[in-house]
Amino acid sequence: MIRPLLAGVACVALLAACTQEQSPEAVDKVQDAAAGPVGQTSAVTMGSNMVSAYIPNAAMGDMYEIQAADIALQRSQNAQLKELATMIKTDHTAASNAMKGMLPQAAPGTTAPTALDQRRQGLIDNLRSASAENFDRTWIDQQIAAHNEALTLHRGFADQDSPLAAHARSVVPKIEAHLRQAEAIKAAM
Repeated sequence: MIRPLLAGVACVALLAACTQEQSPEAVDKVQDAAAGPVGQTSAVTMGSNMVSAYIPNAAMGDMYEIQAADIALQRSQNAQLKELATMIKTDHTAASNAMKGMLPQAAPGTTAPTALDQRRQGLIDNLRSASAENFDRTWIDQQIAAHNEALTLHRGFADQDSPLAAHARSVVPKIEAHLRQAEAIKAAM
């Protein structure tokens, strides 16, 4: 838990230095790098321990994945990347719908968020502004970080005393498959 926090602090310090001296795309890259440890820390500390944190994190994770997949399907020319984006969109849409369907019984009075938080919106903005030559690498790096965060969140919550724990367990194999495929694509780049 300390490593992600320290990495996040280091990335934020790097971000501060880069914002004054680098191109906008370099700044975006540092922002993306900082988002991973911040998300991991959030998943470990709150999301995997409290229903009130699990629901918004799982919902926003799915929303981010769906939006990022849509952008990849529009911008990428890489067939493997587009195949992964299609799988991600399908699986995260199904996961989102399943969780929303469980909320009335599992967490009465709770609704899933309908918009991304600032961190995930920043990732989407960085995808949209990535140059054509850097898009695929930017997308795949974001996917690896996002799926590691999602695994931490869902694996951690899977043992909780909540009806949503079954949902957390059910999505882990698909997230693992997405991560393996993203890592294989990155290795081939």
